[in-house]
Amino acid sequence: MTVPFLTAATLAGTRHGFCGRTGGVSTGMFASLNTGLGSIDDPAAVGENRRRAARAVAPAARLVTVHQVHSATVVVADPATADGVQPAAARPHADGLVTDRRDLVLGVLAADCAPVLFADVAAGVVGAAHAGWKGALYGVLPATIAAMEALGARRERIAAAIGPCIAQASYEVGDAYAGPFLAVDPAFARFFRRGRAGHQHFDLEGFVAAQLAAAGVTRVECLGRDTYTGDFFSYRRSVHTGEPDYGRNLSLIGVAPDTASTR
Repeated sequence: MTVPFLTAATLAGTRHGFCGRTGGVSTGMFASLNTGLGSIDDPAAVGENRRRAARAVAPAARLVTVHQVHSATVVVADPATADGVQPAAARPHADGLVTDRRDLVLGVLAADCAPVLFADVAAGVVGAAHAGWKGALYGVLPATIAAMEALGARRERIAAAIGPCIAQASYEVGDAYAGPFLAVDPAFARFFRRGRAGHQHFDLEGFVAAQLAAAGVTRVECLGRDTYTGDFFSYRRSVHTGEPDYGRNLSLIGVAPDTASTR
């Protein structure tokens, strides 16, 4: 089966895709394109799913991911930690990665958090970030931009796209959840909408878009796809349905062969 994926107009000139849960070989609650190495799914199935997704988006490129920990840490993609080179445990603990190499494709995993892909096509530099609420609040997005600049990107040329993530209507949280946001900036109250007693709804996609704009990214595309209600893996939905685990969606980006350096 061909792996379907979504693309963003702002990332034209790159090889990129936001994958959902179809096109893979996993079964049961992981059906079918579960790419999460941290799940209890069959590791062989997860490996095949990751290979299929990478081939669909960037044929011949090697997939590089990190061990995501909801941080603001960003690394330069290292071919030594690409899929099939070292065990997953050897991957750096981080939530963003960047590259200017055309033989690599960057991947971030999410299951309600926001995957964000970046590109400066003219410089041949791309980036990917896993933006859960902690990473988005505490700096993974500007850190990814800064890491791209260190490879030769220019902030005013960087474009970004926010992939499928949990929508505000589906993201109900307790009142205390807003505390860390308001401690950073009381104006962040605008990303919370009052719900039932003691609860609010948080706009993760809107918050991520605002953080990107504040960091100087002028071209930001929001795909507006809700992982909770759409054909994607969703941690929150798995909790509500009583499943013991959940799959992960993979988002990928690579430098187009004709825009990269000779590396």
